[in-house]
Amino acid sequence: MVESNNELQVGNILTGTVVKIDEKQVFVDIGYKSEGIIPISELSNLHVENAADVVEDGEELELIVKKIEDEEVILSKKMVEAEKAWEDLQEKLDNDEEFETVVKEIVKGGLVVDVGLRGFIPASLVETYYVEDFSDYQDKTLTVKVVDLDKEQNRVILSHRAVVEAEQEQKKQELLQSLEAGQVVDGTVQRITNFGAFVDIGGVDGLVHISELAHTHVAEVTDVLSEGQEIKVEILSVDEENERISLSYKNTLPGPWEGVEDRIKEGDIVEGTVKRIVDFGAFVEIEPGVEGLVHISQIANRHIGTPDEVLDIEQKIQAKVLSVSESEERISLSIKEVEADEEQTEIETYEPEEESSGFSISDMIGDELDKYKE
Repeated sequence: MVESNNELQVGNILTGTVVKIDEKQVFVDIGYKSEGIIPISELSNLHVENAADVVEDGEELELIVKKIEDEEVILSKKMVEAEKAWEDLQEKLDNDEEFETVVKEIVKGGLVVDVGLRGFIPASLVETYYVEDFSDYQDKTLTVKVVDLDKEQNRVILSHRAVVEAEQEQKKQELLQSLEAGQVVDGTVQRITNFGAFVDIGGVDGLVHISELAHTHVAEVTDVLSEGQEIKVEILSVDEENERISLSYKNTLPGPWEGVEDRIKEGDIVEGTVKRIVDFGAFVEIEPGVEGLVHISQIANRHIGTPDEVLDIEQKIQAKVLSVSESEERISLSIKEVEADEEQTEIETYEPEEESSGFSISDMIGDELDKYKE
């Protein structure tokens, strides 16, 4: 407790008790013959409209003597807090420490927070994405890091984005370590290029090459996928060092041969397109990704030396299914049996015209014979 004016000097740090609160100032018992005064401008490093918003009756405050004029002692609460805050913030900066703070104001260009000082979070350092309207951040608690500190310039720059990025990076490393080839995971298509699609699989992007989009040839990635689409993908490989993940979409889709025996039966007549011609026959696509073989002996009813004597690439043909094997992914076809069946059908439907004159020899000479009977 201060006994006399001589013992009270500018710069002294003391403890006072709030005894009265006016709108623009606070009176404090500091054990002096007169009460100390804290102007509203000395209550906080932030803007204050009403003193009662910052302190309450009976509250004990640590204060610094700012000015002494006659019997009036002007005190400052914010100067004590500021000095402690500079030391605390410098320690946090040195240790790259994360801490929580509350948004007190929304101003042009960012957010103002109370860290014992007036701290500022620039708009670009609030989130990892663009925020158009910051109104929802009023009074919100954010975890931040100190990114710039300059006591001389009274500058305190904080970042919430740095905290989010650090969390994302940690999750990415944990995810990379947990992934193994062969796993099937959920993903969201983030970006499409001419060579494939980048898919977010929970905080890290992997590439689905265009060759891994479907079991059949894909001309354009957008023929199969669209941005924002949620899909399942299989992990093909993980390169932790370079943070590269190769994915397959087609491996999560039913293969073209799956269920083929339910769709194509022995004896069926199918239409197809000649895709490859080899010495021993021709491969005919009868469904996307499903080809059957027409052996050279099954191409024509006559002897041929090579399949290309009869068939051309991309030629449309009809063939009869001789056998189907889903497990072996093999279908045997015959063109000549289709032709033979057609010929047989023509024979069976052909009926020669019957004699239709309506006359017989007896009819012609019957009347003459009757004359001799009389």
